[in-house]
Amino acid sequence: MSRMLVWLRNDLRLADNPLFHFSTPPESLLCLYVLDEAWLTPLPGLGASRIGPARLQFLWQSLIALRGELLKRGSDLLVRIGDPVDAVAELVVEHHIDEVRVRADAGWEEKQDTVQLAECLGGAVTLSRQDTGTLLDEAALPMAVDDLPASFSAFRRRVERAWSVPGAVPAPVTLPDWPAGAPRGFPPLDKVCGRAAAWAPDRRGGFAFSGGETAGWSRLDHYLWESGAVARYKQTRNGLAGADFSTRLSPWLSQGCLSARQVHDAVHAWETRHGANDSSYWLVFELLWRDYFHWAARQEGAALFGGRELAEPGEGFRAWRDGRTGVPFVDAAMRELATTGWLSNRARQNAASYLVHDLGGDWRLGAAWFEHCLVDHDVASNWGNWRYLAGVGRDTRPRALDVHDQAGRYDPDGSYAALWAPVVAAHGEEP
Repeated sequence: MSRMLVWLRNDLRLADNPLFHFSTPPESLLCLYVLDEAWLTPLPGLGASRIGPARLQFLWQSLIALRGELLKRGSDLLVRIGDPVDAVAELVVEHHIDEVRVRADAGWEEKQDTVQLAECLGGAVTLSRQDTGTLLDEAALPMAVDDLPASFSAFRRRVERAWSVPGAVPAPVTLPDWPAGAPRGFPPLDKVCGRAAAWAPDRRGGFAFSGGETAGWSRLDHYLWESGAVARYKQTRNGLAGADFSTRLSPWLSQGCLSARQVHDAVHAWETRHGANDSSYWLVFELLWRDYFHWAARQEGAALFGGRELAEPGEGFRAWRDGRTGVPFVDAAMRELATTGWLSNRARQNAASYLVHDLGGDWRLGAAWFEHCLVDHDVASNWGNWRYLAGVGRDTRPRALDVHDQAGRYDPDGSYAALWAPVVAAHGEEP
């Protein structure tokens, strides 16, 4: 009798998820997500947890939605809070698991967890690592991960010479039975984190994210087919406010409620009907950027995070974090981040540049604060973008932005700064 455990991490969907596709289905299947308790503990110096209320609420919504889809197919979901390796190893022993499947994540900690689990399991249990979520699998890259170019431009040129993105795979119709006697379900969010359960984004953000595969598809359909906003993406992507200047797909991609291939297929379908243009190409271009950061994180390992403990925040960092630097464009961005869990790409770049290049702040503190706040935090993209802008690591060219010039170009009438000028007392002093 074959018994399988699928250890879910950033892949909370059934469609286009190789973890749920079997050449020979197992006789029983246990689906597990473990919320690392370390994510809920305030980081020394920063005073904030790794996962903030916006992302934790989105995660819980995604888990609830995934469980519903699993139940429809005869399966279920178990969510535990604790040490991921201990939780998986315990269930393997208790339920006589023969194989564990897990995503080959970009994050260093996730990779170390997988290595540690392999050591715990020994040779008695098969541990299968699957590429999932990127446009290209590792085997399809035109270079080894260790030979990844230092710049995205060089990576893109090599990939685009002759690349073919595999099509997304439909969700399975049925799944193997749940193991007899295995626990299932998970605690309500208010028992995990009251702040996350009560989280509500500021309405000025103009958009409310809701976790889950169906919600992700709804957003994708709206952006492509209902609004047609994809046709203007290249012209609007540097916008600051509103619902459709950006795809806003990043939270669903970061939790794996959507895959990059699903988005790629949908854009291609739109192009087939309406014709390709610079904007539809640019959306795929951004997906390739995401792939690059994923493989760069795999290459860099622990170096992605800077190699030292976080410094003690100074007054400059605290002023930046709280949106009280006195620079309206920057302060608006930080207030939006704190009260919505999201920022436009243009606002992220300016806020990050100001901390690093104007205030002389530690880029790692900025990356850690974004990790806490962002509903769409992705370890490879967030930390990779901060390193890129700070000019450390792979590409050391300086990338300081003149935030006053940027404000003049992207917020010429000051409407974005004015939108976020008041401090919203209802959200407290800190997000």
